Order: sequence, then C-alpha cells, then structure tokens
Amino acid sequence: MLEAELLAQTSEITEKGDGAAVDISSASNRVFLVVLQIKQIVEQESFELTIFGSADGTTWGAKPILRFPQKFYRGETPMLLDLKTQADVKFIRAHWDVNRWGRGPEQPRFEVSVRIQEVPAAMLAEAK
Repeated sequence: MLEAELLAQTSEITEKGDGAAVDISSASNRVFLVVLQIKQIVEQESFELTIFGSADGTTWGAKPILRFPQKFYRGETPMLLDLKTQADVKFIRAHWDVNRWGRGPEQPRFEVSVRIQEVPAAMLAEAK
C-alpha cells in the first residue's frame, strides 16, 4: 500500500510553490486519500492547494487533477483522488498558492502538510 508525503510534516510556507514529484506507479489501486493539514495560519490570509499529474515526472498537465477548496483556518481536509480512468498518470505533485491582505506583515505564513495514502480496493467495495 502506497503512502507518501507530498509536503513534509513541518513545512513552513511563505510563498507559492510546488512539491517534489511522487511516483505512484507502484500503487495496486488507483484511488488515493489526500489529506491537507493546516497547523498554523493567521487571520487575513488564504491557502489554496492543487494536485497535478504527470506521465514522466517532468511534464505536468495544464489543469490540476484535484483542487482543494480555498482555506482560511487551521484543520484537516481529506479528499479522494480517483485516477482509475487516468492510467497515464504515474507521478503527482502538490502546488500551492498563498494570499495575504489587511494589517500586519505582508508576507503570508503557514505551517502545512500534505500526505497521500492508497485506499485499498476492499475498503472501497465496503463503502459502496
């Protein structure tokens, strides 16, 4: 069962960026649970996370394969990523955008982590 971090547990984010490519080709099931955890955030800033796919780990699609809702508060947000119909996707990576407005420091600051875990086929069958 595949488990990986798309963004390390203690990552401090101050500007938009991309995570490292993660190879998912060894996964036996093409459905994944992606969990965004925001551990630290201040008022008047937002965090947006998208996941992109690639066949070779260097050329990334123009559109994300998963988009999280814009976040303004701490917490954990799980989402399912179903790649059963996208057999060409062998690598994924996280991309994030940050925004800050209002009073205080102009540079945004977040502490976030993003992890991915393969969902066993048996568990999906039970859910149906």
